[in-house]
Amino acid sequence: MSIEPTARKPNWQAMASSTVSRRDFLGNLAGGLSGIALVDLLATDGALKAAATSDLPPRHHRPGTQRVIQIFLQGGLSQVDSFDYKPDLIRHHGQELPASEKPDVFGSKIGLLHAPHWTFRQRGESGLWISDLFPHIAGHADQLALIRSMYEASGNHTPATFIAHCGLNELGFPTLGAWVLHGLGSVSRDLPGFVVLGDPRGMPAGGANLWGSGFLPAKHQGVLLQSEGPAVTDLKSFQPISNATRQSRLALLEKINRDHLAARQVNDELAARMRSYQLAARMQLAVPEATSLERETSQTQKLYGIDQDTTRDFGRMCLLARRLVERGVRFVQLWSGATLAQPTWDSHEDVVNDHAREAARIDLPVAGLLSDLQQRGLLDDTLVICTTEFGRTPFAQTEKGKLGKGRDHNQDGFTSWLAGGGVRGGMSYGATDPLGFRAIENPVSVHDFHATILHLLGLDHERLTFYHNGLNRRLTNFHGRIIGDILA
Repeated sequence: MSIEPTARKPNWQAMASSTVSRRDFLGNLAGGLSGIALVDLLATDGALKAAATSDLPPRHHRPGTQRVIQIFLQGGLSQVDSFDYKPDLIRHHGQELPASEKPDVFGSKIGLLHAPHWTFRQRGESGLWISDLFPHIAGHADQLALIRSMYEASGNHTPATFIAHCGLNELGFPTLGAWVLHGLGSVSRDLPGFVVLGDPRGMPAGGANLWGSGFLPAKHQGVLLQSEGPAVTDLKSFQPISNATRQSRLALLEKINRDHLAARQVNDELAARMRSYQLAARMQLAVPEATSLERETSQTQKLYGIDQDTTRDFGRMCLLARRLVERGVRFVQLWSGATLAQPTWDSHEDVVNDHAREAARIDLPVAGLLSDLQQRGLLDDTLVICTTEFGRTPFAQTEKGKLGKGRDHNQDGFTSWLAGGGVRGGMSYGATDPLGFRAIENPVSVHDFHATILHLLGLDHERLTFYHNGLNRRLTNFHGRIIGDILA
C-alpha cells in the first residue's frame, strides 16, 4: 500500500491559478529531486521544447576520436621510474649531479643521482621501454603514444594541477572537459556530458575548481559522481508516493514551467535552469542503470580487478568510465591520488613505497580499460590520456652527498601518454636529457598537449573561443601547437 505524505498538503488547483513562485511550489514537492522526476518526459512541446538545444555544434575538421577518458595522477609521477628509460642514470647512480646543471626544484635538498627503482624492459612489437612499475599497462605498449618531453610552468602542486587542467594557474578558468563540452556539446540526453570520478580517499588539491566551467556556461562543468557506494545519493523519494499522485504533480509542474518561461519571453538563464532540472530528473532513471556494475559479467569485473582489494576502487572507476562513454558521456575524468594529506604519487621520502602503492591500485584497472574498450570496438573513437602535474628529479631528495629514497618535484621534464582514437600507438615523442631531468628534444608544453587533444576531437584550439572580459579566451591562451607526429 502506498503512503501519501501528510505534512503541508497543498491545494494543487489553487496553486495552479495563483501567482505562487516556482520556489514555493518546489518546496511543496516531497522528496526533493524525486518530486520532479520525469518532468522532461512531459515537456514534449511548447516553450520548454523550443528552449532546448538539440543540435550539436559543428566540428572544425574531421575528428580522430569522439570522446575522452582522462586519467590524472595527482602528486607527480616519476618519469625516470616509469616511462623514461635513462641508461646514463643507471651508470651514474650514486654520483653528484654534474656541476654544469643548475637545478630549479621545489625543495632545497639535492642528493646523489639515483638509478630507476624498477627495471625497464622493451615491450611489445614496438619495443617501447617501460618499467616494471606498470607491468599490465606495459602489455599495451603498442597502443601507447608516450610524450617524454612534457614540461610545466610551476613546481608546486596546486598551481601545476590548475595548469594541467585549465592551461593557467589561476581560479575562474574553464577546465579541459568544460572546453570540450563547449565545443562539441553533449551526446547523451540522460547523462551529464562531463563526469568526474574522484579518488575515494579524498578530493584533489584545488577541489571542484579542477572540473569547473569557469566563465563558460555552468552547464559545461563536470558532475562529480561518487566512486564508491551509490553514484548519486538521495535519488529516491524519502517517502513513497503513488504513481497517480506523482504524475499529477509532474503535469502541473510542467505547466507552471512553460507558463513561467512564456511570460518572460527569451530568458537563457531561466531556460538553462529548467534544463538542469530536466537533466536531474532524467538522471534518476539513467544513473542507476549506467552505474549498476553488478550487471557486468564476473569475467569483465575480473578484467578490471574488481575482485581484488587493492584494485577494487580504481577498477570500479575504470569500468564505470567505460559504461559512461558507451552511453554517450563525452568526457570522463578519473583521479588517482587524493589531497596532499592523503596518499598520492608525491614521493619525497620513499619512491618505492609511495609509487608501488599507487601503481598497484591503477595498473591492472587501466590495462583492463584499454583491453575492454578494444574488445568492444570503442578504442578506435575513444581517446584515453594519462598525465600528472609534473615529474620527479633524477637525484634523491636528501642532504648533499647522500643517497636517499625519495625524489623532489620536477616541472622541467616528465611523461604523459595517450592511446586510442586518432593516435599512433607504439611510439615515443620528444626526449629529456641523458639523466631524465629536462626536456631537450621537441619540448611539449601543457598548451601543446591541450591543443593536440582538441585537434583529435575535431576542434581547432585557436578557433574554440569564448568572449570574456574583453578577450576571446581559449583553453590554450595565446599558445599551443599540435603534436602532429603522434597523430595516426
